[in-house]
Amino acid sequence: MQIFRDKASIELVIAEVKRAGKSIGFVPTMGALHAGHLSLVRQCAKECDVVVVSIFINPTQFDNPSDLDNYPRTLDTDIVKLESLELDLLVFAPNASELYGSKVEAEHFIFGGLEHRMEGKFRNGHFDGVGTVVKKLFEIIKPDRAYFGEKDFQQLQIIKKLIEISHLPVEIIGCPIDREANGLARSSRNERLTSSDREEAAFIYQTLLKVKQKFGTESAKNIRDWVEKEFEKHPFLKLEYFEIADGNSLITAEDIEPGLNYRAFIAAYAKDIRLIDNVALN
Repeated sequence: MQIFRDKASIELVIAEVKRAGKSIGFVPTMGALHAGHLSLVRQCAKECDVVVVSIFINPTQFDNPSDLDNYPRTLDTDIVKLESLELDLLVFAPNASELYGSKVEAEHFIFGGLEHRMEGKFRNGHFDGVGTVVKKLFEIIKPDRAYFGEKDFQQLQIIKKLIEISHLPVEIIGCPIDREANGLARSSRNERLTSSDREEAAFIYQTLLKVKQKFGTESAKNIRDWVEKEFEKHPFLKLEYFEIADGNSLITAEDIEPGLNYRAFIAAYAKDIRLIDNVALN
């Protein structure tokens, strides 16, 4: 495994890989790696000749300074976890000035309205930050394929749109959500939860499974009302939003239309820790 902290060094290696005609797979992360990240790396290694993993906590996608301050920083542990895969990896772990220069600022993007829904409503400027850092990383790594987990499903759709509007030659691969034994979606933020907190937070996924059962027999409004009441009764979790939306446009479903694929999305707080999850409904 080779570890790079600066653009120039990894770009030299990428250029050699390209000259050799090998395919490059890319797994961008913000560190605090867990089994979900490792599953992305394994899938990438099966499908690509060379695997690049980035570890970079991107400041421009945090709308809440305390969230950025509290985000887990575990580079040494992350490296050990990647080594345990026994794969020949390239790891890119730059600092902010290496990627952004002296001005750490997000570029503004228009993602066809995707950026204004759900996460975009509650995290001002978040998707500008995501688009900025992913575009920068793609320009450095020049991957043929990039792998993202479906837990951040809206982000996945945003990145597909980024590829379209930026004309970048990258195939985006969405991978199934990796879950803990109780169903809680794996997330770097889970590291801030106690074991009892994690058991309580499994309520999010349990609720989504019940929504899936109700879908098709109850209206979207009735399901939304039911979810809100269930969270009001919960002593530990605070619901930020629940949506049933079209899986492509992410437009909120008022009436269920035949032929469309719908997903249910939840964002909730466990104390001050923000958790998100989603499931396909049909």
